Amino acid sequence: MDVSKHPIAIDHVPAFITAPGQTDILFNFVIVFLICMIFAVGTLYLRLHALPEQMAHRTNKVQLQVVAVLALIALFTHNQLFWIAALLLAMIELPNFITPVTSMAKSLNRIARSTYVPQNYPPASAPAAQQPAPVAEAAAKPVETVQPQAAQDGHSSHNPDQNGEKQ
Repeated sequence: MDVSKHPIAIDHVPAFITAPGQTDILFNFVIVFLICMIFAVGTLYLRLHALPEQMAHRTNKVQLQVVAVLALIALFTHNQLFWIAALLLAMIELPNFITPVTSMAKSLNRIARSTYVPQNYPPASAPAAQQPAPVAEAAAKPVETVQPQAAQDGHSSHNPDQNGEKQ
């Protein structure tokens, strides 16, 4: 088949114009380039959305979980206010309240389970005759005494080491 030029066509044709029936190289290059750019922009977008979560890995577990949830909500709802909140929360170092409270709870549990009874503490079942007589001034005033629950059980939570006394 004889390919003839159109009478008003110029002599020099640009390289991106192909002859009829030939492969369009520029078109194929643009398609590959666009696909690569879509993947690159998508990867950049997802890495940007994961930035608050990556920053929060240095913080405690609860803060990391809150930041991760905020970042996911921002990703799926396209509401960038959640992403900004996650980023700000990841940048702020929140104080750790859980560790001291857990330590106190463990210490109180240890004290409650202890079976320590001081030697100078009278037993709860001692008869009243063996206890010393009250002083006259103290006997004149009515005083209501309440024994702690630990003393009624025969246990005491008093630790003389805290007051500087030794056994």
